[in-house]
Amino acid sequence: MTKRKIRQMTGSYEDYLLHSLRDKEECVAYLQVALEEYQKDNNAQALLLALRHVAQAQGGIAHLAQKAHLNRESLYKTLSGKGNPRLQTLGALLKGLGFRLSIQQVDD
Repeated sequence: MTKRKIRQMTGSYEDYLLHSLRDKEECVAYLQVALEEYQKDNNAQALLLALRHVAQAQGGIAHLAQKAHLNRESLYKTLSGKGNPRLQTLGALLKGLGFRLSIQQVDD
């Protein structure tokens, strides 16, 4: 059986993920895990990928750019694997998605 045939029969994981991320509660859980992983290993790429997935599921990058009052091309670069968003950009992006940052005490 070929990879193409398997994909046709089972669907794509990314399609499933984007479909599930249409639900705001799923988005919160997904982004929370991505943020926790970022805090453990300081790998921003996984967090940016999670933000990109949520943006795609919630109407696309162009739609988010418009809602967040950000430049579309700049937002694509920000959410790329090599992106390094400023805190102001991250705040605008999260607000455009309907979320906000919060601080929690770490239990030692």
